[in-house]
Amino acid sequence: MPTPETLERFIARIESNAHAEALEEFYTEDGYIQENQSEPRIGREALVSRERALMARAGNVTSTCIRPVFVNGDCVVIRWVFRFEWLDGTVTEMEEIAYQNWDGQRIIGETFFYDPAQRTPKKV
Repeated sequence: MPTPETLERFIARIESNAHAEALEEFYTEDGYIQENQSEPRIGREALVSRERALMARAGNVTSTCIRPVFVNGDCVVIRWVFRFEWLDGTVTEMEEIAYQNWDGQRIIGETFFYDPAQRTPKKV
């Protein structure tokens, strides 16, 4: 079960837009991410690489945790709002629920639940 301090450090990393660094710091080596019902992406290195590529396409990102954060043993639920300002001048705004499974102070896996229609960038 993550300590409150660990959760706050994780949230602070995401809110400071250090997404790839948060994956490196808080995920287990064989951790996974799953979006809705898609196939999970497995392995910290692959997750970090994909996140760095995604963030490189953005000129600016705003990441906000909407509290409260729900914790029940090794399960954590966080509501996030993200705004991606892409280098091509479009914007993507997303709200999602993240369901995390923790092993001590590291995330084993995380499933994101969101409306896929939000992923379509919009002209500003």
